[in-house]
Amino acid sequence: MASSKKLPDDLVTHVAQVLNLRVLPGQRLTLALSGGLDSIVLLDLLVRLQQTLRFRLSAVHVNHQLSPHARNWADFCTTLCQAYAIPLDVAVVQVDCLKGDSLEEAARTARHAALAKSTTDFIVLAHHLDDQAETFLLQLLRGCGVDGARAMAEQNGRLLRPFLKIPRSRLERYASQRGLSWVEDESNLDTRFDRNFLRHRALPVLAERFPAYRETFLRASRNFSESALLLEELAHHDAVGAIHEKKLSVRSLAHLSLPRAKNLLRYFLKQHGITAPSAARLEDMLHQLLSAKTDAQIKVPLESFELRRFLDHAWIIPALPQPNPGLCYEWRGENKLELGELGGTLIFWPAHGQGISRTRLEQAPVTLRLRQGGERLQPDCKRPGRSLKNLFQEAGIPPWIRQTRPLLFSGENLAAGLGIGIDCSFQARPDESGIMLEWKAADLLD
Repeated sequence: MASSKKLPDDLVTHVAQVLNLRVLPGQRLTLALSGGLDSIVLLDLLVRLQQTLRFRLSAVHVNHQLSPHARNWADFCTTLCQAYAIPLDVAVVQVDCLKGDSLEEAARTARHAALAKSTTDFIVLAHHLDDQAETFLLQLLRGCGVDGARAMAEQNGRLLRPFLKIPRSRLERYASQRGLSWVEDESNLDTRFDRNFLRHRALPVLAERFPAYRETFLRASRNFSESALLLEELAHHDAVGAIHEKKLSVRSLAHLSLPRAKNLLRYFLKQHGITAPSAARLEDMLHQLLSAKTDAQIKVPLESFELRRFLDHAWIIPALPQPNPGLCYEWRGENKLELGELGGTLIFWPAHGQGISRTRLEQAPVTLRLRQGGERLQPDCKRPGRSLKNLFQEAGIPPWIRQTRPLLFSGENLAAGLGIGIDCSFQARPDESGIMLEWKAADLLD
């Protein structure tokens, strides 16, 4: 526990000012508590401020299970929070390294996912000025653009970082003066990790010649933030008329200069929650979109999504497994039918004088199936039957939707195709009961 000695500086005042600007009385703050010096100092400060600022405080400790000491760190945080009378949630996560990810990145992803589950108004993080400088330099060494080089923000949504303008040395002085205890993660000394190499080997050398590098990096990153904001405003301007109903016009991309086209494509991906790819990959995606023939089947994997092109538009769709082509659902008169493997629900609405003739439909077992090839439909009684391929093309339905759009059969007779019409022989007459079909997608398939 902390002592009552005089504080070395105005750290309490600084944190109080940051919180005062953003936190309302009665709101809930959840501290990401690792047990290291930075988060222990922040815990002590928040405990001291909670009555004055009238917020509710809790903490969450993420156990990555990567160190043999991980259980001890969790126990340390539990004991400390009990002494402070602060509720603590210990989240045990599994760190999975995906292809191309480092252990650092995988652990960060798992930690952020655990923190995101917290039911709170703000998640408070102990990132400080040294962290800011390290992150900035790491991003530059990875060849980032202006968006990647922008500074971490004191507030980003419900994330709060009250230490961002404070060097770690001030936190060390505070901890010493208050008599605080903390745990040391042995991996923080392992210079095989990029961040640790910068922290222990590169930045001390840089500090000998440029002692104010932290503040200089912060100023530079803020300049990049302004540039990134301008690029976002330009993309928003270019998106008017180019992005409609979550589709991006390839023709609009082609009319822009290469930098503006890349900027708009990056903006389009970001709208779908996709992390901006590397510059080389972004250029390759743009080249595929612009150079492919109109009927080309472009398919670019993007995290859990895919970039597709159909006619003059780029689409972002979920990367879902293809359903079994032999899939068959039987309809027994239900108002709705869950078609989980097809990613949606089919709604059957009663009608009169329109839609599918119920009498003719139910003359044989009614089933829902997928295209096998060769099927024909006659939506217009004045014209001959046509192939489903032609009807789908005429309706502007993309190929990946055609593969998951159910067809309604009466026995072996195709009665209707969603989005393309009802066969002439099954259309309800003005004097008989009918059925209308409505497809409710469970995701972004269409």
